[in-house]
Amino acid sequence: MSPRATRILGGLALLALGAGLAAGFGYAPREAIQGNVQRIMYVHVPAVLTAYLAFGLVLVGSIGALATGRAGWDRLAGAAAELGVLFTAVTIVSGSIWGKPTWGTWWTWDARLTSTTVLLLTWVAYLLLRAMVDDPDARARFAAVVGILGVAQIPIVHLSVRWWRTLHQPSTILGPGPATIDAAFKLPLALNAVAFTLLFAYFLTRRMEIARLEEEA
Repeated sequence: MSPRATRILGGLALLALGAGLAAGFGYAPREAIQGNVQRIMYVHVPAVLTAYLAFGLVLVGSIGALATGRAGWDRLAGAAAELGVLFTAVTIVSGSIWGKPTWGTWWTWDARLTSTTVLLLTWVAYLLLRAMVDDPDARARFAAVVGILGVAQIPIVHLSVRWWRTLHQPSTILGPGPATIDAAFKLPLALNAVAFTLLFAYFLTRRMEIARLEEEA
């Protein structure tokens, strides 16, 4: 992607993020039971969806790196993993902020919270592995294997609220049935999901370019 296109993508991401947050914290009605704290949903849910997207791209990049041996696939996997860690951390932090007034505690060993934390630690370990191996070819192979195995945790995280008894509410979207969320909440949520996706795409583009320059240097 050209520098101009990257700047345009960044501008679109900022505009979409501003519009999405304004819709979530201004346009959307106050939730009847939870009150204003429910508005953290407009950060929490897009963050976890973006993390899923990031780790999905790690899977694609890892398979590509193993199949072709090309450095570009490994750069994609590494950059996407870094962003997956970032958005997973945002998910956990925003979930804790939501959980404190709702559950009365910042943290509990809930199945969804615990599995998400294990997911985060797994991908932190993945990044440490990449940092410890100096040889590019060996790093790409080792990281690809760990990346493919790490993505297998995503279904466990997502389905944990169905498999185990949990305080966490069932999935609002991407559940087994149609989403039951009201349209007044759905529109701001969709706007923020688009905004987070654009922001992710911008960060990913910049990080891959930086990785390419580091390899050339």
